[in-house]
Amino acid sequence: MNVDLSGARWFKSSHSSASQECVEVAFLDKGMVGVRDSKNTAGPALVFTPGEWEAFTTGVVDGEFNRS
Repeated sequence: MNVDLSGARWFKSSHSSASQECVEVAFLDKGMVGVRDSKNTAGPALVFTPGEWEAFTTGVVDGEFNRS
């Protein structure tokens, strides 16, 4: 899927600091969500459908990705 990200407004969590590995997120047209590495903003970005993003964020909240 090719999505034009040239006008995307990227942001990162207010909990991020300059010394940590961070990602930036952009809410795009049609509910799509872009994600990229904040230290390599010219690099590639991932683009998720609304359903994919919801499944991911629900998994985060539910602890699905916790290492234990």
